[in-house]
Amino acid sequence: MGKSLNYNYAFVFYDINEKRVTKVFKICKKYLVHYQKSVFRGAITPSKLIQLRQELKNIIVGEEDFVCIIKLLNGDVFEEETLGNFQSAENLFL
Repeated sequence: MGKSLNYNYAFVFYDINEKRVTKVFKICKKYLVHYQKSVFRGAITPSKLIQLRQELKNIIVGEEDFVCIIKLLNGDVFEEETLGNFQSAENLFL
């Protein structure tokens, strides 16, 4: 049995049926920072990550919806490059 890793940073991307998209958005917003459209990211404790995953599982319909959670050990282990018309969540509502 391998050692369990404690992930402390996550990205969430989703493509959800219109009927459930608002619920999924609100769940993600409770745990992470809204980055752009259907993308969230941020620091998260391992227990909060488990809660997030469970809440999402309770809402989505596997045959219709898609959620991707990318887990990292910390927020310093990746390099970010954006192309095109990036609008941060803060600028979407100005």
